[in-house]
Amino acid sequence: MLSRVVEPGDEVCGRWIREVGAPEAVRWLYGDLGQPRGMTDGRWAGLRARAARADPERDLALARDAGVRFVCPGEPEWPAQLDDLGDSRPVGLWVRGRAGLRLWALRSVAVVGARACTEYGAHMAAVLGAGLAERGWVVVSGGAYGIDGAAHRGALGAGGATVAVLACGVDRPYPRGHAQLIARIAEQGLVVGELPPGEHPTPSRFILRNRVIAALTRGTVVVEAAYRSGALVTARAAQRLGRFTMGVPGPVTSGLSAGVHELLRGEAVLVSDAAEVAELVGDMGELAPERRGPVLPRDLLEPGAGRVLAALPARDQAGIEEIARRAATSPDDAVGRLYELRALGFVERHGDGWKLTRQATAPVRGDRERC
Repeated sequence: MLSRVVEPGDEVCGRWIREVGAPEAVRWLYGDLGQPRGMTDGRWAGLRARAARADPERDLALARDAGVRFVCPGEPEWPAQLDDLGDSRPVGLWVRGRAGLRLWALRSVAVVGARACTEYGAHMAAVLGAGLAERGWVVVSGGAYGIDGAAHRGALGAGGATVAVLACGVDRPYPRGHAQLIARIAEQGLVVGELPPGEHPTPSRFILRNRVIAALTRGTVVVEAAYRSGALVTARAAQRLGRFTMGVPGPVTSGLSAGVHELLRGEAVLVSDAAEVAELVGDMGELAPERRGPVLPRDLLEPGAGRVLAALPARDQAGIEEIARRAATSPDDAVGRLYELRALGFVERHGDGWKLTRQATAPVRGDRERC
């Protein structure tokens, strides 16, 4: 009944319910026990009017028919990390799907971003979703168009677990264009929401829904977001809760990456793939591979041989005296190094001169062209 009466994120009602307990709060709404402390006349009248029209037995019957259950704080399936929200904690969650929400939430990451995303953003969200799922992480998002949908599809495509947190009743998928996707998430994962069956989304409910996504997960990854974006609300909620906040960089000319870059200028951590996300939010030992460029054969040379190799001109041949002078070594040492380099295929002799082979020149020419 309280989920039908109290709007998501209402801290005044949340404090009242915490102080008196849920059963007593219901008795106040139905009885004549006065008005709770700190609540205005208008708000109390509105709550009482909602309570008069509430039909919790009907809500539970509709939920059962749709394969939905109601999870209360303190029950075995309740994710304890939601308690970090304090008085804005949900009064309960409607859950659709067979998996256990508490266990899934223990190893989950939120992937969020713009609805009107670019192809780059959709690609990155799908790759992140698939990569996290393959590493045993649950991907949590809002079921919306754009980044949310791409992240869910990436996790589902990898045969992994994903959770959609909706801003409406979990029995009525929103947006309608994602009805099949949300149905698939309910089959393979979980669909979660604060609102009872049949409730519709509103702009404020979308914004307040984001605090649940942030609290439910170990960290939030923002793939694309403009300066005014609900995804940034999720990221800032994660920061307030002490969760990890991550961002995927994009072109500095893209307005859809401007909000992400602003996060990265603050406390957010730059990530480029699922391995880097898992390293940040995971347990000890979940390390991303070391990133470095390709190792070229000449990189393995001893310093002395490397100096002699570098002393040879790129195209013409040179004599021993010239090579020794350029390498700052003696002619005898240069001769010994040259024969060593010839055995390795880096140089060849032409009469009294020495010249680089194609093997030696190709990597150098490529490096100079890239510069």
